[in-house]
Amino acid sequence: MKRYTALVFGISFSALLGITPLLAGPMNLARHPHPEHAKAVHEAEHAVDHAWEVYHRAALGGTVASPALQAEIEQHIHEARTLIAEAQEAAERGDKRQVQRLVGQIKIHTSHAIEESKEQKK
Repeated sequence: MKRYTALVFGISFSALLGITPLLAGPMNLARHPHPEHAKAVHEAEHAVDHAWEVYHRAALGGTVASPALQAEIEQHIHEARTLIAEAQEAAERGDKRQVQRLVGQIKIHTSHAIEESKEQKK
Protein backbone atom coordinates (compact mmCIF):
# COMPACT_ATOMS: atom_id res chain seq x y z
CA MET A 1 0.00 0.00 0.00
CA LYS A 2 2.94 2.33 0.72
CA ARG A 3 4.25 1.98 -2.83
CA TYR A 4 0.82 2.71 -4.31
CA THR A 5 0.44 5.79 -2.11
CA ALA A 6 3.93 6.99 -3.07
CA LEU A 7 3.14 6.41 -6.74
CA VAL A 8 -0.14 8.31 -6.58
CA PHE A 9 1.46 11.12 -4.58
CA GLY A 10 4.40 11.40 -6.97
CA ILE A 11 2.24 11.46 -10.07
CA SER A 12 -0.22 13.91 -8.54
CA PHE A 13 2.49 16.21 -7.25
CA SER A 14 4.33 16.16 -10.58
CA ALA A 15 1.13 16.87 -12.48
CA LEU A 16 0.26 19.67 -10.10
CA LEU A 17 3.61 21.36 -10.64
CA GLY A 18 3.63 20.69 -14.35
CA ILE A 19 6.81 18.69 -14.07
CA THR A 20 6.85 16.45 -17.06
CA PRO A 21 9.88 15.06 -18.79
CA LEU A 22 11.07 17.28 -21.61
CA LEU A 23 13.02 14.86 -23.67
CA ALA A 24 15.91 16.18 -25.70
CA GLY A 25 15.49 14.44 -29.01
CA PRO A 26 17.81 14.40 -31.99
CA MET A 27 19.28 17.70 -33.03
CA ASN A 28 19.87 19.24 -36.43
CA LEU A 29 23.00 21.34 -35.96
CA ALA A 30 23.09 22.37 -39.61
CA ARG A 31 20.14 24.71 -39.12
CA HIS A 32 21.55 26.44 -36.04
CA PRO A 33 23.51 29.71 -36.45
CA HIS A 34 26.01 28.63 -33.75
CA PRO A 35 26.16 24.83 -33.81
CA GLU A 36 28.96 24.51 -31.24
CA HIS A 37 26.89 26.41 -28.66
CA ALA A 38 23.71 24.55 -29.55
CA LYS A 39 25.52 21.23 -29.06
CA ALA A 40 26.59 22.20 -25.53
CA VAL A 41 23.02 23.18 -24.65
CA HIS A 42 21.66 19.99 -26.19
CA GLU A 43 24.02 17.90 -24.06
CA ALA A 44 22.85 19.83 -21.00
CA GLU A 45 19.25 19.01 -21.97
CA HIS A 46 20.18 15.32 -21.93
CA ALA A 47 21.70 15.78 -18.47
CA VAL A 48 18.42 17.30 -17.24
CA ASP A 49 16.48 14.40 -18.80
CA HIS A 50 18.76 11.93 -17.04
CA ALA A 51 18.35 13.71 -13.68
CA TRP A 52 14.58 13.62 -14.13
CA GLU A 53 14.66 9.89 -14.92
CA VAL A 54 16.79 9.08 -11.86
CA TYR A 55 14.53 11.17 -9.63
CA HIS A 56 11.34 9.77 -11.16
CA ARG A 57 12.44 6.18 -10.59
CA ALA A 58 13.31 6.96 -6.98
CA ALA A 59 10.02 8.79 -6.39
CA LEU A 60 7.94 6.03 -7.92
CA GLY A 61 9.89 3.42 -6.00
CA GLY A 62 9.28 5.28 -2.76
CA THR A 63 12.99 5.50 -2.00
CA VAL A 64 13.43 9.29 -1.81
CA ALA A 65 14.70 9.98 1.70
CA SER A 66 12.02 12.51 2.69
CA PRO A 67 9.30 14.78 1.32
CA ALA A 68 11.56 17.78 1.99
CA LEU A 69 14.34 16.20 -0.06
CA GLN A 70 11.84 15.38 -2.81
CA ALA A 71 10.84 19.05 -2.99
CA GLU A 72 14.52 20.06 -3.10
CA ILE A 73 15.21 17.64 -5.96
CA GLU A 74 12.23 18.94 -7.90
CA GLN A 75 13.49 22.49 -7.36
CA HIS A 76 16.91 21.54 -8.78
CA ILE A 77 15.25 20.02 -11.85
CA HIS A 78 13.01 23.07 -12.26
CA GLU A 79 16.00 25.43 -12.01
CA ALA A 80 17.94 23.35 -14.54
CA ARG A 81 15.04 23.49 -17.00
CA THR A 82 14.75 27.24 -16.55
CA LEU A 83 18.47 27.59 -17.23
CA ILE A 84 18.11 25.45 -20.36
CA ALA A 85 15.78 28.06 -21.83
CA GLU A 86 18.26 30.82 -21.01
CA ALA A 87 21.12 28.80 -22.47
CA GLN A 88 19.17 28.22 -25.69
CA GLU A 89 18.66 31.97 -26.03
CA ALA A 90 22.36 32.61 -25.38
CA ALA A 91 23.28 29.98 -27.99
CA GLU A 92 21.02 31.69 -30.54
CA ARG A 93 22.84 34.97 -29.87
CA GLY A 94 26.23 33.24 -30.10
CA ASP A 95 27.17 34.24 -26.54
CA LYS A 96 29.76 31.55 -25.78
CA ARG A 97 30.60 32.75 -22.25
CA GLN A 98 26.95 32.88 -21.24
CA VAL A 99 26.31 29.41 -22.69
CA GLN A 100 29.28 28.00 -20.79
CA ARG A 101 28.21 29.68 -17.55
CA LEU A 102 24.62 28.46 -17.85
CA VAL A 103 25.62 24.92 -18.84
CA GLY A 104 27.90 24.84 -15.79
CA GLN A 105 25.00 25.85 -13.54
CA ILE A 106 22.76 23.25 -15.19
CA LYS A 107 25.35 20.57 -14.46
CA ILE A 108 25.46 21.61 -10.81
CA HIS A 109 21.68 21.36 -10.48
CA THR A 110 21.48 18.02 -12.28
CA SER A 111 24.33 16.59 -10.20
CA HIS A 112 22.58 17.62 -6.98
CA ALA A 113 19.27 16.18 -8.20
CA ILE A 114 20.88 12.85 -9.10
CA GLU A 115 22.86 12.54 -5.87
CA GLU A 116 19.89 13.50 -3.71
CA SER A 117 17.67 11.05 -5.61
CA LYS A 118 20.05 8.28 -4.65
CA GLU A 119 19.80 9.06 -0.91
CA GLN A 120 17.86 6.21 0.63
CA LYS A 121 15.26 6.36 3.35
CA LYS A 122 16.66 5.51 6.75
